[in-house]
Amino acid sequence: MISTLLVANRGEIACRIFRTCADLGIRTVAIHSDADEGALHTRVADTAVRLPGAAPAETYLRGDLIVKAALAAGADAVHPGYGFLSENADFARAVRDAGLVWIGPPPQAIEAMASKTRAKELMGLAPLDAHDVSPADLPVLVKAAAGGGGRGMRVVRDLAALPGALEDARAEAASAFGDGEVFVEPYLENGRHVEVQVLADTHGTVWTLGTRDCSLQRRHQKVIEEAPAPGLPPALTEQLYALAERATRAVSYEGAGTVEFLVADGRAHFLEMNTRLQVEHPVTEAVFGLDLVAEQIRVAEGHALPAEQPAPRGHAVEARLYAEDPARGWAPQTGTLHRFTVPDGVRLDTGCADGDTIGVHYDPMLAKVIAHAPTRTEAVRRLAGALERTALHGPVTNRDLLVRSLRHPEFTEARMDTGFYDRHLTALTEPAPDPYAPLAAALADAHGRSRFGGWRNVPSGPQVKRYERAGEEHEVAYHHTRTGLAADGVRVVQATAHLVVLEVDGVRRKFEIARYGDQVHVNATALTALPRFPDPATEHAPGSLLAPMPGTVVRVAEGLAEGTEVEAGQPLIWLEAMKMEHRITAPADGTLTALPAAVGRQVEMGTLLAVVESK
Repeated sequence: MISTLLVANRGEIACRIFRTCADLGIRTVAIHSDADEGALHTRVADTAVRLPGAAPAETYLRGDLIVKAALAAGADAVHPGYGFLSENADFARAVRDAGLVWIGPPPQAIEAMASKTRAKELMGLAPLDAHDVSPADLPVLVKAAAGGGGRGMRVVRDLAALPGALEDARAEAASAFGDGEVFVEPYLENGRHVEVQVLADTHGTVWTLGTRDCSLQRRHQKVIEEAPAPGLPPALTEQLYALAERATRAVSYEGAGTVEFLVADGRAHFLEMNTRLQVEHPVTEAVFGLDLVAEQIRVAEGHALPAEQPAPRGHAVEARLYAEDPARGWAPQTGTLHRFTVPDGVRLDTGCADGDTIGVHYDPMLAKVIAHAPTRTEAVRRLAGALERTALHGPVTNRDLLVRSLRHPEFTEARMDTGFYDRHLTALTEPAPDPYAPLAAALADAHGRSRFGGWRNVPSGPQVKRYERAGEEHEVAYHHTRTGLAADGVRVVQATAHLVVLEVDGVRRKFEIARYGDQVHVNATALTALPRFPDPATEHAPGSLLAPMPGTVVRVAEGLAEGTEVEAGQPLIWLEAMKMEHRITAPADGTLTALPAAVGRQVEMGTLLAVVESK
């Protein structure tokens, strides 16, 4: 019987596993890098062990250090979570060799399925030979063999771009998974990403726990998932179950896993088997009334699953909240998460809390929000409403995009596919600012400041404040009067430092205001208060390329130096942040006149990397 469990992971998944352990009466051990010393998962665990260093390669990817940590903390079992070493057979073997219980499938099953190339061979499929790809094969997908989560993946539509895509994917895969192997397969456009949750014990029982649709993706990483996958013909659903069970039994699988498919033209195309718990497992838990982590632990303890699996009920939808800016190429964001509260009625899985710092070393996912209801329509509506009312004060997030996506007709009518954001991202990220948010911010800021000095017998000009939102500047004006604050076109019903009530055309509207330095949050609108007089020191020369986020310069184009002629769109610098590589390209044809960037240099957002003088 397991008494103490170490989670070889961090953040949201570590907290989620600890929650189940607490329910089962199992003591918990967290591991943490130096960057995660004060992270939520270290605070909720019974014990925490430091892994010196910050980068994943020094910490969460060091299986030898993790095994030592488990033994030092008195753990008798290890759960890998997802990502990092969760699909590493050598790590699973090392855990078992140390006399610890491994909460996962046998190492040989991981070896058979963790490499996507070997998994395809096992299912009677074969990837394309990268050296023999022809124009007739396009488009193709370059894919990391040893990982997931969209890392190490590139879509190639032009044969000339294939060598560069292979190089980029190998570098990103090696950084994220410690394995740079990649392969090439046909890229099926506008298909649906559908998967089957499996659960198997050591006694020969295999459950196929329904389908999930994960078609809404950015950078080949899932954003919104739901169970069951809507609109699948019964015959196709049964085919998916049969293929998933076949893959599970083929490797004598044990524990929880996921078999993934691309569904196109009424056919199922096998993609891979993930030999671990998936990020989106909560939707299956909600529909089947299960705790999959608890089931993993019971299977690892040798317990048998009942012959009959539970019946599904209702529908569940999950949205992943990321600290990222979808309007700027999904650029990860960093900073302090000042406030994060979600309304009642939905499930929240998170590794963050108020006051936490979102750094550059790890994936920018903040949380998962899950809604369950008797019907799909109700579940989607409930999730969209909860996200809309969620308080998120801090870095830019994808929250608004999620709300709009859930309410888009293509999604509400279940007509979505993996090309959803290719078609709709621009429209979904168009700014829709509340026209009264800047005024509310100004009135809240003015409250109490000039009670005695703001009003005069002689009428004077209005007070003016400026705010920036999503790159646009907004100027607002208000007056101090004998009866209080006033503004043209509205009636100020109430104005305090944290609440402003305005009446517009007879309709009252409430605005809740929170301020953190020059950052102002008005309901769901984030503003930056601008100074009265801009600082000339912040101005940059035309053609300046600035770091879009904090990160590390990992590559500079070969031969690049001051005086080099460059072409518009030419990759110049590669910045790594939050386990993703981001290319900085030339904005126009011209000459490189400055190159402060250097490999290994850590930069903050807005740091000057290069200057290209246009022709």
